[in-house]
Amino acid sequence: MKNQHLTTSQGSPVGDNQNSLTAGEFGPVLIQDVHLLEKLAHFNRERVPEQVVHAKGAGAHGIFKVSQSMAQYTKADFLSEVGKETPLFARFSTVAGELGSSDTLRDPRGFALKFYTDEGNYDLVGNNTPIFFIRDAIKFPDFIHSQKRNPRTHLKSPEAVWDFWSHSPESLHQVTILMSDRGIPLSFRHMHGFGSHTFKWVNAAGEVFFVKYHFKTNQGIKNLESQLAEEIAGKNPDFHIEDLHNAIENQEFPSWTLSVQIIPYADALTMKETLFDVTKTVSQKEYPLIEVGTMTLNRNPENYFAEVEQVTFSPGNFVPGIEASPDKLLQGRLFAYGDAHRHRVGANSHQLPINQAKAPVNNYQKDGNMRFNNGNSEINYEPNSYTETPKEDPTAKISSFEVEGNVGNYSYNQDHFTQANALYNLLPSEEKENLINNIAASLGQVKNQEIIARQIDLFTRVNPEYGARVAQAIKQQA
Repeated sequence: MKNQHLTTSQGSPVGDNQNSLTAGEFGPVLIQDVHLLEKLAHFNRERVPEQVVHAKGAGAHGIFKVSQSMAQYTKADFLSEVGKETPLFARFSTVAGELGSSDTLRDPRGFALKFYTDEGNYDLVGNNTPIFFIRDAIKFPDFIHSQKRNPRTHLKSPEAVWDFWSHSPESLHQVTILMSDRGIPLSFRHMHGFGSHTFKWVNAAGEVFFVKYHFKTNQGIKNLESQLAEEIAGKNPDFHIEDLHNAIENQEFPSWTLSVQIIPYADALTMKETLFDVTKTVSQKEYPLIEVGTMTLNRNPENYFAEVEQVTFSPGNFVPGIEASPDKLLQGRLFAYGDAHRHRVGANSHQLPINQAKAPVNNYQKDGNMRFNNGNSEINYEPNSYTETPKEDPTAKISSFEVEGNVGNYSYNQDHFTQANALYNLLPSEEKENLINNIAASLGQVKNQEIIARQIDLFTRVNPEYGARVAQAIKQQA
């Protein structure tokens, strides 16, 4: 079969399928990247009605209480006063598994929070890891396709998983975490949560800071080793859902302490390649954690479908004082999540009780499928001549930021190895052994030797010992 050119659905050749179109090297992403929008929009509509990713999960209601005011960094009201409490809903999930899959699969866990603030809903949609496999949303549909089922056999495919990873060296850091002991949490209660992306905070004076979110479990980190996880999967595939439900029913309310890393705007100018690359972490030695408050989950849902299944989270749901950064994966998610909700739950999913803001909602968006509250005003446009109708609030305008450079498809720097090596070197000998065995058990299933060789070469570039031990472990099990 002769080599075929990759095209859009309209047959136009695609010049770059690895990097979104950005304004300058560090973004932001341009909406004129029609290939990116087409990929994300099509991807969101590939499965009905189950969520494309994060299909299976558990949720609970809770409270966030501030322990230290963040007013010097952000004008976000719910973070402004010590003792201030904000109701929230949390949803934890696997990523690649379907609704009927086991909770104890080796998979990242979603860590999504909806804060019902006085200024509207704020969603923080993260994972239980501080980084991710890819750093550009244009690669996300392909990444998830590789993790899902073979379109011909409908079977999970280690071949596809490792083929994609071996062609995406930026995944090395996350793959190392996933294949380590932390790849399978004992429960949702015993794992950390992270915003993963870098976000922008703006204070009342207009000063800009960049921020990383860290939710540290107060139950302690506990994990499952592979064999026990497999045994549990056969006995109780809903192990994590049951654990969270029972803990709250028994009033053993799980909690997490939120801390943030604050990076001054001036510092960000010199560390763009690390700060806005979601495959990398920011040094806690240089930017130590600052405690913000505590999240406590204290009430189970009354109905799973109405709350856990129909809840919608979007990284684009901000409140004044919290904004997006130029992180390219985040920029793509700002579109993709809302678009997925409109497809899966409907154009008016925000009116469902679990998604409904506690703050007043005033806009001119009317009608649409399943609309049950349309208001009684005959004015459905703005600007208008009527003082009692909703008007824009200049204080809520997004802070300006400088954009420079030529429009093009840019990649971040190609150092995919330094942080992965640092992580590998931090692991105790027993955890290194588990890491190697977990990788070999999965990668060893791949029949295509080119894929195995390519992936081992990547591990070797991280650390020669890393690659050699994986190669030896695969050889021993053959």
